[in-house]
This record gives sequence, C-alpha cells and structure tokens, in this order.
Amino acid sequence: MGTQLVLFNRFSVSFKEELPVGPSYIFVSNHQSMFDIPPLIYFLRRYYPKFVAKKELAKGIPSISLNLRIGENCAIDRKNPKEAIVALSSFAKNVEEKHRSVVIFAEGTRSRTGVPKPFQVRGLQTIFKHVPDAVVVPVTVNNSWKVDRYGKFPYGMGNHISLTIHEPMPIAGKDPVDIIQAAQSVVHNSITSTAV
Repeated sequence: MGTQLVLFNRFSVSFKEELPVGPSYIFVSNHQSMFDIPPLIYFLRRYYPKFVAKKELAKGIPSISLNLRIGENCAIDRKNPKEAIVALSSFAKNVEEKHRSVVIFAEGTRSRTGVPKPFQVRGLQTIFKHVPDAVVVPVTVNNSWKVDRYGKFPYGMGNHISLTIHEPMPIAGKDPVDIIQAAQSVVHNSITSTAV
C-alpha cells in the first residue's frame, strides 16, 4: 500500500501479520522525522491510536499540534521525569478504559541520520503497567530522515518512506524489559538506510 507525498517523496506500509481490531496495541516505533507521524495516523486509524509526544509538539505544527492537544494524546515534558510519569499513567489509564491503542517513539527523540537509538524503558513500563492486556507491535520507519535532514530547506526529494508493522508481542505474563528489548531488536534490525 503506497501514497505519493510532495516533492516526489512517497510512502508505503506493510503489515507482517494482520492485526484484528479489538485489543489495545502499543505501537513501538523508531523516529526519524515529522514525516513519520501522518502515515502512522492514517494507516493505523482503525486501531484508534493515541500518541505520546514531547510537549513542544503541542503547538506550532498545523494539524499535528491541534490533534495532540484535543485528541486524548499525551504531551510530556521530558525535562521533568516525575511529571512525565504522572501524565503517562493518566494517559495509559484512559487508553485501558476506552480500549484505545498507543503510538510511542521509544527512542525518545528523532534520529536525523537514521541511526537508531536505544529505547527508553521507563515510559514503556508505565504504559505496560496500566494497560496489562495490551499487545506490543514493533514498527520500523525507514528513510523519512532523508526528507528533512537539512531542516526545512531544502527538503529531500524522491525518497521512499516505508513503514513495517511487525508481528505482535503480547505483554501479559512477560517481563516488561524483555519485551522492550525484543521490540528494540526487531525495529533496529529492520532499519535499512542510515547516513553513516
């Protein structure tokens, strides 16, 4: 499944396994640019995904900022870990109650070169605690870093941004750290292009 973007960039998505609607999914993804977000919103829409993002994104970005503010998403202050955990706990309880899903960029920040970063554990553990029957689904984003590697000008042209939605990993009865490490391995091993 593919779609054309501006400047001859295009994106496509592939699901390794069909994901039935019903369970709460925790889509755990790497993060390369702002161009990761729209295709995730679109292609995962049937699972009612709610995003975890840094609070700076909740203003100044057309459509995305508004959605973060009013769409039951979670904008956290990364400089205040205690406040962030409280916000994540409240967010996760709402996800559990309303049977929503979560999209979280587990590296904590963008990789402007495509080179993956270690997953941040604490936020994921908090979500796992409050949504204990959720299913983790690793997601690998490739090549979106090439679109804005130089900032807003010039944008990269002619790139193929791909999303791979990997096989699900139920978390019930599993060690959270083991699940996080397994998801990180799946995501990172599927990254095909970096600047170094």
